Amino acid sequence: MPRFHRKTTPGVCFGQVQRKNNWARTPDCYYTPQQTPAIDRKRPGQGYRHLLLKRDIERFVDLLPHWEDVSRGLDVIVLDRGRSDCAGWYNRGVLAVCAFEANLVYELDPVWYASHRELLTRLGVKVELLAEDSIIGHWTPSTARAFQLVHVFLHELGHHIDRMTTRPQKWCERGEDYAEQYAWAYEVMVWDRYCDEFGMPE
Repeated sequence: MPRFHRKTTPGVCFGQVQRKNNWARTPDCYYTPQQTPAIDRKRPGQGYRHLLLKRDIERFVDLLPHWEDVSRGLDVIVLDRGRSDCAGWYNRGVLAVCAFEANLVYELDPVWYASHRELLTRLGVKVELLAEDSIIGHWTPSTARAFQLVHVFLHELGHHIDRMTTRPQKWCERGEDYAEQYAWAYEVMVWDRYCDEFGMPE
């Protein structure tokens, strides 16, 4: 084997070892502030499916009053994988709506059902009361899609508004109650527009 002299510290500049390759993070909508929210779509995961398309998000936000103002600071809207513990989430400029149960049937929490019964009736969701603490929701693609847009999306948008209107804009200080009230108020404002654009859920 030939012998040769190897530089022990290649790429030293002013006493600082330089990295061999470009280690700068590639620009990404999750790490780079956006002029308008980017829309990303993840795999739904086993047992779940996406009922929303990117185009559905674009059509829906066009219905929202003052969207340019309320979306300020919102970088990404993501159609995320399905989760058993939540229908959507928000975290510092990223708003997510999770994929839906693939068979469109799942058990409803009794407390949640009591506070959302009127909404489910308006959406046309069929509810089966098996027992006092066993309530099954039977959805269709259109009723589930309406729920995800006029309630889940607006709820998570409420968290974004909470964060952007609370200094120093790091946390959602007013919590779930604020986001839920925001969703109820906005739903009343956009329901007729939603039905005109997407059709009455059935």
